[in-house]
This record gives sequence, C-alpha cells and structure tokens, in this order.
Amino acid sequence: MAYKSTMLHTSLSIRSIISIHYFDYMSDFTFPGESHNFWELLCVDKGEIDAIAGENRYTLKRGNIIFHQPGEFHNVITNGSIAPSLVVIAFDCHSPCMEAFKCQILNVQETEAALLAQIIIEARHAFVGRLDDPYQEVLNRNPNPPTFGAEHLIRNYLEELIIHLYRRYFTNPLPVPDKTWRTSSGRPNETYNRIIRYMEEHINEQISIEKICRNTLVGRSQLQRLFQEYHRCGVMEFFILMKIDTAKQLIRSNQLNFTQISDRLGYTSVHYFSRQFKKITHMTPSEYASSIRLLSEKN
Repeated sequence: MAYKSTMLHTSLSIRSIISIHYFDYMSDFTFPGESHNFWELLCVDKGEIDAIAGENRYTLKRGNIIFHQPGEFHNVITNGSIAPSLVVIAFDCHSPCMEAFKCQILNVQETEAALLAQIIIEARHAFVGRLDDPYQEVLNRNPNPPTFGAEHLIRNYLEELIIHLYRRYFTNPLPVPDKTWRTSSGRPNETYNRIIRYMEEHINEQISIEKICRNTLVGRSQLQRLFQEYHRCGVMEFFILMKIDTAKQLIRSNQLNFTQISDRLGYTSVHYFSRQFKKITHMTPSEYASSIRLLSEKN
C-alpha cells in the first residue's frame, strides 16, 4: 500500500506567552489600567469584579471570561466588598479566529475550567517567581523544571481552551448550563452536587460525616468514594479546605477581624482557626493578610 501523509491543519496557533497569573485580590484593590499589543484573557474564579474594556464596563462573576484584544485599554475594578480571585493570561496570537472573541463576555464550563487549572499547574513547573504578583512582567524559566514538557503543555492547553470556547459560542451556540460535576457518561452527578450545596450552606458550622450522610441521604461508603474520585481526599478534609478558602476570601474582604472570621466559620477558638489556617496555607492569617495587602498596595 502506498501511504501518503496528511499535513494537519492548524486552526489556532499561540506564538508566545507573555504572562500567567492567578490573583487573590483584596476587595479594595485598584489598578491604573493598561493597553498592549497582545491578547489577554481574564477569568473570574471566585467573587466579582468590574472589567473595563475600551469604553465599556462589564460586571464579571464566577466563571465569566473576557478576552482583551491587542491595543485595547483595560482595567480591573473591585467593588469594595467582594474579594475576587482571577486567572489572567497574556499571549501572542494572530490567528483569524481570535476576531470572534472581541467584545465578548463568555462563561467557562467544567472542561475549560480544568484547562485553566492545568495551565496554572504547568506554569508553576515551568517558571520561577510568584504567579500572584500583578506587577511581574517577565516569566523566568525554571532552570530545572520538575516535569518534562511543561511549556509545551501550556501552549496546548491554551489553544485547546480557545478552541473549546470558539466551538461552543461561535460555531454551534448552545445554552450555557450551570457548572456541575458530571459522571463519566456526561450526566450530572446530582448526589455530589447535593452534598456540595449542603456543605456550602453549613460552612459556618461544625459538621460530621454522620450529619452529612443523614441530611443528604447518602451512605458513608458512597460519600467517601465520591470525594476520593473527584478530589483524592476525604470529605471532611475537603470541608476544611472549603472553610479555609472562605476564610481567605473574608480576610481579603477586610471587613472582619480574625476572631470574627473564626466565629463565623464555626471554630471553637481563634487559636485553633489560626493553627488550621497555617497547616493548610503555610502562613498564619496575619501573614496571609499582609502578603495580599502588600501586593494590593505595591503600586
């Protein structure tokens, strides 16, 4: 047989990466704004912001993503009460399909959120320095990266992310469903989502596995199996992580002191809260607050 090779068509090509950031902003963070000759995407992971894009102002909430085109003045404005977490990636791309993303507010689904997470993970392998410093302008390569092909995967994941969004919004637009965990068959896992909603609603309490099982109508073994499958940890470990994540957002909101945050999250004492916070974040609440505040005040 006479085989012939087929050159694969390139629909999208990312030429270079300028910056990759994951920010935990204070609720009163300010930034003077900027414009540059490359693309920049901004996705809200938690909280809420106002995004300035040229002469337009948009309110972005969790899961919203915006692409700032080259030459467009843009800015991030916090609302003074909600401390946001943002993914910001700047990149060089001249593919014609990028024209579709101008002046668009889109929403990421589970697949795209996972791709953004993988980009952050690989960036921590490929580069040295802090990804949470909004004033870092150069990505410095890690001279001894712990994994092979990290930079290559960053490009692949970013291209895949943009292709997914383009297909969904500009080739066959479909209603955007709520972000839910799904089974391998693609159907929503209602049991898991019911458990997560219960824990979110009781984040200010001390709950037990028995209480979760009783109030969500799920067996203990099924409960543990779900969290091992989705998060590789136990359900109570995940609940603690939820509490600390909420505590970090409350600290960044700068409206409650540590004792009040401890009380709000159902801790028996501020000392126990501080020990658990440091165990998970490797910083005391005071150190975390100072670190975030220094970044917000650096400009």
